[in-house]
Amino acid sequence: MGASPLPVQAARATARAAAVNPLTARGMWIWNLSASSGGSVRLIVSWAREHGVGTLFVKAGDGSSLWSQFSPGLVAALHANGLRVCAWQYVYGNYPVAEADVGAAAVRAGADCLAIDAETEYQGKYISAQTYLSQLRRLVGSGYPLVLAGLPYVDYHPGFPYSVFLGPGGAQYNAPQMYWVDIGTSVDRVYTHTYAYNRLFGRRIFPLGQVYNHPAPGQIIRFRQESRSYSAPNVSWWDWQEASPSAWRAVALPAGPITDFAASTALAVIGPRAKGDLVVWAQQHLVNAGYAIPVDGDFRAETLAAVTAFQAAHGLTIDGLVGPATWQALLRYGAARITWTRAGATLARAAGGALVLRVPKSASLPATRDEIPGSHGAGGQPR
Repeated sequence: MGASPLPVQAARATARAAAVNPLTARGMWIWNLSASSGGSVRLIVSWAREHGVGTLFVKAGDGSSLWSQFSPGLVAALHANGLRVCAWQYVYGNYPVAEADVGAAAVRAGADCLAIDAETEYQGKYISAQTYLSQLRRLVGSGYPLVLAGLPYVDYHPGFPYSVFLGPGGAQYNAPQMYWVDIGTSVDRVYTHTYAYNRLFGRRIFPLGQVYNHPAPGQIIRFRQESRSYSAPNVSWWDWQEASPSAWRAVALPAGPITDFAASTALAVIGPRAKGDLVVWAQQHLVNAGYAIPVDGDFRAETLAAVTAFQAAHGLTIDGLVGPATWQALLRYGAARITWTRAGATLARAAGGALVLRVPKSASLPATRDEIPGSHGAGGQPR
């Protein structure tokens, strides 16, 4: 059975986050507490202060297992020393109700926000994502701050339910894992690619950078500088136990603005024959704009007709492509609320209200590439 709702604790945590959004401070992620400054609260507080870290993301659960390292005592001790404390959990989608109960337990322990680390294991699991979020929202309330910390290149994961995790009732914030060294790209390119797709979900983006795997200190500083160019309030870093002394220094060193640099304003473009969750997202908005089309993640004739009709009605270039101007007009309508099922219709016949539809066929699409090898944060046990 699921845990009982936590209205008092959730309300208090929501009020704390509203007073000082924990994501606006420089953040550092802690996987195994005992491997991070030996698990000493005194040393963690001292080191965080020395390096300008104001928020700690501490692992609170793995799948349906609650981790004892995230405790009311730990949260209280860190709060008493002026640090914000967010919980994070790695989720798999096999037992979504139990996963939600683990997240809610972290809220009960005093977490200022909850970060959801959903990666390749959640690909195709629309119903699990929906079940997890519905249960979690029932337990912690609609206003409690949730953060999706997922894979950054949306186009590489056409079957991943970004539209659920970042859609109606989902996470209010987005912290994509922009690990440029592991992706094999530059800081500039990881920002351009990530933002071109993640902006479309309308959630405030808080870049998650890497201090593991020996990134060059200059790249860490540039990552911080570009976050300001992209109007991100702040950044966080994966992770405490793997950060080298030089990486810690680069996190803390003064970093002025970049000269001769302009943030990319590019937005992804989709059109006929495109498939994936980004098509689902566009279709959800077309439905709310009044077009009766399938919501199946497949850009076919019905979607093309709706796009061209929408463009004509809004004075846009009629090219059948959902590009920057069309996205900007379309996103004003909001995404249709959908209850995903294993059977039923795909055609959304009415705008407004909740719809009950069959899981989009694009959910079965495999990843075209895993940009970040491995699953950072999965498994492990606090030592």
